[in-house]
Amino acid sequence: MVATLAVTAVLAPVLAPHDPQLIPTGEEATTLAPPSPRHVLGTDVLGRDLLSRVLYGSRVSLLVGLGVAVIAATLGCLVGLVAGYCGRWVDAVLMRATDVVMAFPSLVLAIGLIAVFEEPGLDKVFVVLIALGWTTIARLVRGEVLAVKNLDYVQAARALGVSNAAIALRHVLPNCLAPLLVAATLGIGSNMVAEAGLSFLGLGAQSPTLSWGAMLAEGQTFLGSAPWVAVFPGLGLLTAVLGVNLLGDGLRDLLDPRFRR
Repeated sequence: MVATLAVTAVLAPVLAPHDPQLIPTGEEATTLAPPSPRHVLGTDVLGRDLLSRVLYGSRVSLLVGLGVAVIAATLGCLVGLVAGYCGRWVDAVLMRATDVVMAFPSLVLAIGLIAVFEEPGLDKVFVVLIALGWTTIARLVRGEVLAVKNLDYVQAARALGVSNAAIALRHVLPNCLAPLLVAATLGIGSNMVAEAGLSFLGLGAQSPTLSWGAMLAEGQTFLGSAPWVAVFPGLGLLTAVLGVNLLGDGLRDLLDPRFRR
């Protein structure tokens, strides 16, 4: 499922049967047309091919989901590593800052942060989701570092005169990567849902950028008369997030010895 999403996003210009922004005129203008051989998923209120728009919408979801997860995981890993390894006042300051961010409801805080900008857009969604997404990773990495830094091989390296930076990066961090990888993978799905939610509210991707959330917002008016306008973008989002979550669960089973038979 994740591979299908990736292929769809990368090859959207090749796979799309029509221009997703083309508004047909004349005899070709078929607004809210049901699925047919010409338009496999039907058309929207302006007569644009829905299959092409869903294919292009996958690019935004994958870009936001993966891009935000990578940057947030890097930032959270750095904060958690420093807090867990240094301890004392450094740990207290960093974790209290993490607690402050985590204390706010994510969606409410995201809406408030985007409202600070003059105009909403996909770049603002990136900044906001990164600002909110690093906290869980930081907490997770800090806990792993606290469990690892006092083990025998770390004490042996410290007794041999290895610097703190080398111990943290070469001996402590590699043993925290397995749970970090799982959490970052699961975060991709959460970022996709968050981006779709913000776009649904009109605070995310703006036209002509295609987003599944914005398409859901456009199609909600026609749920009774033309449900395919909202159903197919919703199914695309559902399939993508489900695939990413199943991948995260599989990685957890693979990397955590407690889940092995």
